[in-house]
Amino acid sequence: MNKKINTVLFILGATVFNIIVTVLSFLLLLILNAQIMKFMPEGAQAWAFPLIFIAAIAISFFVYKFVLGIIIKKVNVEEYFDPLIKPRYRQKKGE
Repeated sequence: MNKKINTVLFILGATVFNIIVTVLSFLLLLILNAQIMKFMPEGAQAWAFPLIFIAAIAISFFVYKFVLGIIIKKVNVEEYFDPLIKPRYRQKKGE
């Protein structure tokens, strides 16, 4: 496989991983919320769902960043992946 195919497959895999982590963290937070809401007043229950949604996105962001950092340390990115954004101009050799 060439670098472009590797890049596309990596982006697709990373996207699927991020979605799975978001859904799992959302479900976990909903389960925890169901246990906690027994002790909370009625007004607090209205805020729970939006906060859980935002927290699930934040958790997935940090997990994604952590896992991506590990992958970048273990894999030579320049060897296997094509850059997503090409530089506008290149410096001449010797400058």
